[in-house]
Amino acid sequence: MPKRFRIALLPGDGVGGEVIAEAVKVLRAVEPRLGGAGFDFEAFSVGAGEYLKSGDPLPEATFQRLKQFDAILLGAMGLPNIRWPSGTEMAPQLDLRERLDLYCGLRPVYLYHPDHSPLKGYRAGEIDFVIVRESTEGLFFSRRETYEPGAAEVRDTMRISRAGAERLFRAAFRLAASRRGLLTLIDKANVLPSMAYFRRIFDEVAAEFPAVRTERIYVDAAALYLVRNPRRFDVLVTENMFGDILSDLCAGLVGGMGMAPSADIGDRWAVFQPAHGSAPDIAGQGIANPTAAILSAAMMLDWLPGTAAGAALIRSAVECFFATSEERTCDLGGRLKTAEMGDRIVELLTS
Repeated sequence: MPKRFRIALLPGDGVGGEVIAEAVKVLRAVEPRLGGAGFDFEAFSVGAGEYLKSGDPLPEATFQRLKQFDAILLGAMGLPNIRWPSGTEMAPQLDLRERLDLYCGLRPVYLYHPDHSPLKGYRAGEIDFVIVRESTEGLFFSRRETYEPGAAEVRDTMRISRAGAERLFRAAFRLAASRRGLLTLIDKANVLPSMAYFRRIFDEVAAEFPAVRTERIYVDAAALYLVRNPRRFDVLVTENMFGDILSDLCAGLVGGMGMAPSADIGDRWAVFQPAHGSAPDIAGQGIANPTAAILSAAMMLDWLPGTAAGAALIRSAVECFFATSEERTCDLGGRLKTAEMGDRIVELLTS
């Protein structure tokens, strides 16, 4: 039976509300094409702005409510001048990943137009791969630690658990099997014992997926290869911090953070969000690129049961827009406003 999905909206801080509004606009436009399925949206205040109001960027009552929804669509969170006493920014999106056990971070990288890439000679679609980032442990495991201002040293601990690595690798292998059949492990196993352990578990899990080809590359070399020849990659799997860094590098290959959707998926819940930050320098001007938020909404439809056709329609509309229009948002060298970009995608969906 067609279902109405309950979607929690977390607009967050800065440009978050501006781009989420366009994602919702696009979801409403595709809704009639879903065979009776639909969406009921409810917005919640989470982020640095909520901290200024209530003293908690993710109130416990809000967190408990979020667990009742079918999916979470998040805009952007954090402001550079709103920090914890340790000096770190408030990042409730990380709290959600850890508390909801969203271990599988998906970061698709796709080139929609040759002009978006600083690399020469790449046609639309020739850069097309996915980074699978472990999102609940790794070096981020130490993020809640504090230190005394006069401390002589501070240490961060990288946590790699067998259970965490196994489930991540199985998810990555399944994804690679559904694509072009190549999975690349990114680690630093030549130096760090935790990474050698990570690689050993990868090799064990690889035996369960003989049809998927594998390769293993150190993270520094991977950064080089991603710039020199990104078309060689299909699916890459890596630790939390390495995935965080490489995701931004790879976004730069296809137009920047405004073109970078993401998802953090667990066995029960999932959060979908543009990978960019809150961009307070342009907040309120209506010039943020909503493409990453719109494509994150498409990823949500891939995940929700029975709505994958809507995801394909959204991606097709985005692809058509960049193939046929010279209009762009300012990050891509144009003058198109955030809402105008959303309108163009809606027009293509409904025409």
